[in-house]
This record gives sequence, C-alpha cells and structure tokens, in this order.
Amino acid sequence: MMKKVVFTLLILSLFLVSGGYSNCVLAAELTAEEIMERVDENEYLESARMEAKMIIEDRGRETIKEMYSYTKGENSLSEFTNPRDRGTRYLKLGDDLWMYFPAAEDLVSISGHMMREGMMGSDFSYEDIMESQRLTELYNFELQGEEVINGRDTYVVSAVAREDKDASYYQRKIWIDQERFVILKEEYFSTGGRLLKVMEVKEVKEFPGQRWFPVEVVMNNKLKAESKTTLQIKELDFDYDIPESKISLETLE
Repeated sequence: MMKKVVFTLLILSLFLVSGGYSNCVLAAELTAEEIMERVDENEYLESARMEAKMIIEDRGRETIKEMYSYTKGENSLSEFTNPRDRGTRYLKLGDDLWMYFPAAEDLVSISGHMMREGMMGSDFSYEDIMESQRLTELYNFELQGEEVINGRDTYVVSAVAREDKDASYYQRKIWIDQERFVILKEEYFSTGGRLLKVMEVKEVKEFPGQRWFPVEVVMNNKLKAESKTTLQIKELDFDYDIPESKISLETLE
C-alpha cells in the first residue's frame, strides 16, 4: 500500500513539474507579435469614457488641467473642465483633429507641423492623442530580450513603423510586463534614431475581466529642458455606450 502511495505521489509531482516546465516554455516561445497582441487586448480602447488630470511641469512651474473624454474606435471627444480651460474641446474623427475655443467661439483644424506640438502645453503631442489604432496595425516588432523594471520582469520589444502606415513615431523601444502584458516604459525615436520622448508607467490597475490598464503615466519630452507631464486617470469605463451624435462636429458648436 505504501509503495502505491509513493508511486502515485511521484507521478503527480512529475506531472506538476512537467506542466510548470511547459508553461515556462510557452511563455519563452511567445513571439514579439504575440506579446504585442496581448498588449493590445489590454490597452486598446474600443469604446470608453475617461476622467483624467494632467500635471504639467515646465521649468519649475506646475499647471494642472482636468478633462473627460469619450472614445469610440478611431474617433474621440475630449473636454477640459478646469476653470482656466473650461469648455475647450478636442474632436478627433479618423485622421482629422479640431479644437474648439469657447471664449472666442472659434473652431480650429489642427494639421501639419502643429501635430507635433504639445497639447495644452503638455509633453503629450497632438500626434500622441491622434494615434488610436492598435500597435499591431502600425508597427513591425522584434523581441530584443528581457529586463527588470521596478521589480517587474519585462519583455523588451523594438517596434518600427510599417511603410504603409502613418505612425506617430518611426521607432519605439517598449518594455512589457511579462505577467500582466501592459506597457511599463517606452522610448520614442525619430527616423534618424534621435531619442524624442520617454514614457514611464507609475501605476497599473486591474479592471473587470482581468484587464490591466495604466492609470498613471509620466511623459518626458527630451527636446524640452526640465519638462514632464503626468497623466492620472481618475475614472475609466470600458465598453461605454456612446451615442453616434456624441462624437461629432455638431458637438463642438
């Protein structure tokens, strides 16, 4: 009887070890494309409502801006609610972006070189907010290795923009949490290899459905001295029911 119990325990332990080994192999065998597909599952917003705050620090001066936004596919509407900017709105419809100034009742189309400027004086450019597609639709990826970021094991992935896509940045270096498949850090480069910006995630939150999403990020523009912007997400509702009329030019008038 004792031999039978020992034999059973031996078989069970071998099974568990084998299973654990298989999981490790499976994780190690993930391609860069598969890793980024997992990231898109977490971070791509199909339909959502968000309330957020931007803390802009520029040469020792701090400015706080609050806003809410609605996102539906490649379209979005953002409105600022802090006293100084109350009623200022941004509307994105596909590849087009408009800004509405309530004081002047003026509607401005943003395009060309203006897209590289900081939104509301922040380190986030208009190009940053315009990029609404999945990363796997815009870039080709290569797995470069693994690193530890703030105690978290990460995959290090290089992303280069596809020739037929209009991506915000030519090249990115991305650090992805191996367990939660959320981006913890990014570096953005020009076509000439110049480092333009660095984005670091300070807090990640789990939402219903085992979905992880960054709720506090810091963007640092390397082309501006002593400048950084912290974006804090206060509320985020996924799969929010947004009427078609909510995100339209009529909304800005």
